[in-house]
Amino acid sequence: MNTPADRPVLEELDAAECLELISPGGVGRVAFDDGEGPTVIPVNYTVEGTAVIFRTSLEGRLNQSLATVLTGAAVRVAFEVDRIDEERHEGWSVLLRGGGEHLPDHERPTGASVEPWPGGDRPAYIRIEPQEISGRRLGHR
Repeated sequence: MNTPADRPVLEELDAAECLELISPGGVGRVAFDDGEGPTVIPVNYTVEGTAVIFRTSLEGRLNQSLATVLTGAAVRVAFEVDRIDEERHEGWSVLLRGGGEHLPDHERPTGASVEPWPGGDRPAYIRIEPQEISGRRLGHR
């Protein structure tokens, strides 16, 4: 039987630790209001500095939401990435909140590009500039 000493400990992560955890890229989830209420979609992403970049189709919900705002304006979004080890009851999660905006052609990533898993054309690059970065780690000490 687990005693309190055997249970994992939850700790807050600082922004630098959060960015280090998500910097390899991979799959994360973007949360936003699509006009019908909150929605969350998985995306393949890359990180440049503190910004998260991903691609979507022109018909994608987030791209459509961005198309309705003024030029240069951002849509409030949240972005979450986590890694969980269910067997050990350990893991971490990182949350970024900020503005999502279309990425102009001249600002698209020059290094490793983000490649979406789904087939089809995904020409719309979206950048999330976080205004808040937070995270938590659950682990045994």
